[in-house]
Amino acid sequence: MQASDVTLVNRCLEGDSQAWEVIVRSYTGRLLNMGYQYLGSYAVAEELTQDIFLKVYQNLASFHPETGSLKSWILRVGRNLIIDYYRAHKKEKNVAGSEELEVLDLKCANKKVTPFDNLYLREKAEFLYSLLEKISPELKEAVILRDIEGLSYQEISGRIEIPVGTVKSRINRGRIELSKKMREIKSDLVKK
Repeated sequence: MQASDVTLVNRCLEGDSQAWEVIVRSYTGRLLNMGYQYLGSYAVAEELTQDIFLKVYQNLASFHPETGSLKSWILRVGRNLIIDYYRAHKKEKNVAGSEELEVLDLKCANKKVTPFDNLYLREKAEFLYSLLEKISPELKEAVILRDIEGLSYQEISGRIEIPVGTVKSRINRGRIELSKKMREIKSDLVKK
């Protein structure tokens, strides 16, 4: 735990609004991104990000630096609320509109992206997120953290508090499930 994080938390607990703003600015993007990746809706991710910060603020006194970093604690609170929301609403069909797709940053850094490329990347992202909705939350989470967020096995293990071997297994099973879902869709298209 960095001393600056401890100081920041203590300042927040003393009522320093500037310290709270630093925390909010530091973690808004990451929480918003996590919410969007899990739920596929920018509007819902924004709303949940606000709920996460409310929960963090209400429970800031229960944060203990000896159990881990402020970053890990905030992301764990966020992950838990996002998963709770997902479980409560998983039967609802999420349809991503253009607003959500505009948020995706899937551009290739080494070439100029044309409007056609943008459309293709958006459709590709929409297809990927629709496939991710068809696998279990545990497998979906592992695949997102590894293949979309680019975290290492150790980072994933620390974030979701499971052994590295389980992380690798979930990623592998998630990729296999995504591959099966893709083959099913291709098969259905060929039959039509």
